[in-house]
Amino acid sequence: MTWHEETVAPARLPEVGTPDFKTHAHERYAELRARAPIHRVRMPDGSLGWLVVGYELARTALAHPLLSKDPAPFEEELRASGRHILLAGSGFGGNMLMADPPEHTRLRRLVSGAFTPGAVEALAPRIEELAHRYVDAFASAGEADLVTAFTGPLPMAVICELLGVPAERRDDLQTWTRAAMANPSDRQRASLLALNTYLRGLLEEKRRRPQDDLLSRLIAVRDEDDGRLSDTELLGTAVILVAAGHETTVNLLGNALAALLDHPEQARALRLSPERIPGAVEEFLRYDAPVESSPTRFATDRFTLGGAVVEAGDTVTVALTSAGRDAPVEADGDPDRLDVLRNPARHVSFGHGIHYCIGAPLARLEATIALRVLLTRLPEMAWTRPAEGVTWLPAGITRGPVRLPVTFTPEKGSDVT
Repeated sequence: MTWHEETVAPARLPEVGTPDFKTHAHERYAELRARAPIHRVRMPDGSLGWLVVGYELARTALAHPLLSKDPAPFEEELRASGRHILLAGSGFGGNMLMADPPEHTRLRRLVSGAFTPGAVEALAPRIEELAHRYVDAFASAGEADLVTAFTGPLPMAVICELLGVPAERRDDLQTWTRAAMANPSDRQRASLLALNTYLRGLLEEKRRRPQDDLLSRLIAVRDEDDGRLSDTELLGTAVILVAAGHETTVNLLGNALAALLDHPEQARALRLSPERIPGAVEEFLRYDAPVESSPTRFATDRFTLGGAVVEAGDTVTVALTSAGRDAPVEADGDPDRLDVLRNPARHVSFGHGIHYCIGAPLARLEATIALRVLLTRLPEMAWTRPAEGVTWLPAGITRGPVRLPVTFTPEKGSDVT
C-alpha cells in the first residue's frame, strides 16, 4: 500500500524539531517508528516534508539515487514557499555536503587528503595534549560544567589548529557555528554571515601568506585533471569544515558523557577496560547521534519510499537519532539499552553512501582520546544535581546537552585558571 500527504490532514501532521519535540526526542521517535518507518511531517519552518525514522529505510534514503543534496534546482520553488534553505549565496553552498556527482566527487577528492587515516592519526599527540590542558584548568576544583570547560572548547581548538584559525578567534567561531546550526531565524542568518565574512578574510590572508595548515593547502590543491577549488567552493568548504567539523564532535562528546553519567556502571566498565573505548564510541553514536537529522534532500522524480509516495520536489530528511535506536543490536536485542561493550554497534550517525562524513575518522579519534582522558583523570564523576536531568539543544539539526554540571574527586596539583 502506498500513501501521500492527502491521506493525513496537514493540521494533524506531526510537528518535529520544536523545543518540546527535541526535549523528548527518543520518546517521540519511538512513537513514530511504531506506526511506520516514514512520515509526512511539519518542519520547524512550517513547511511539509518527509521524515524517515527507521534504520533500514534510513540507509536506503541516504543512498537513494532520486534524492539530491543540491537545492539549487529547487531554489525558485523554495523561496516562493517561504522555506529557508542554505543556498550558494549563504556560504553553505559550494561544498560537498550540498552537491551531487560529479561535482560532489570532485570536491570530496580535493579535500579527502586531509582526512586519511594516517593524516588523522598524526594529530593524536596534539589532541591528547589539548585534552589534558583543558582538564588541567578545572581538575582541582571538584566540579565543572563539562560543556563550557571541555566538550565545547576541545573540538574547536582541534579544528582551528587544523585549519589555521588564530586562537584568539575560537570563541567567536564557536558562537557563530552554534547559532548557524540552529533553526532558520534572523540570528542564524546573522551568525552565518559573520562566519562567512571572517573566513573569507582569512582565506584572502592565507592566499597572500600561505602557512602550514589545511586552508592554505586547500587554496593550493590541484587534482590530476588540474582542477582546483573555486573561490565559492573554498569558502563553502571552509564554512562546512568549521561548522560541521566542530559541532558534531562537541555533541558526540556531550551525548557520550551524558549517557555515562546516567549509567555509572558503564563508566566503570570503561575505566577497567580503556582499550574498549573506541568500540564504545560507536555505541554512543548509535545510542544518541550527535546530528539528530540529516540535511534536507530533494526528490528529483516521483518514487515510493517505505510505502510513501514521494513526489518530485518533495523534501526528505532522515532522523539519524531515531535510526540508531532502530538499528539491529546483539545480546539482549534492546536498542534502547546502552552497552559500551557492545560490539559492533551499527548506526548511520555519520551518514551512509557517497555522503558518508569525511571527518568521521577525526571525530572518532577526538572522542576516543577525550573520553579516555576524562575517565582516567576524573574518578567518580557524577551529576551535580541528578534530578534535574539533561537540557538538550532546543533547535537545529544537532543533538547535544546545553550543560553538563558534574562533581568529581579533585585532582591535587592541577591549576585552576
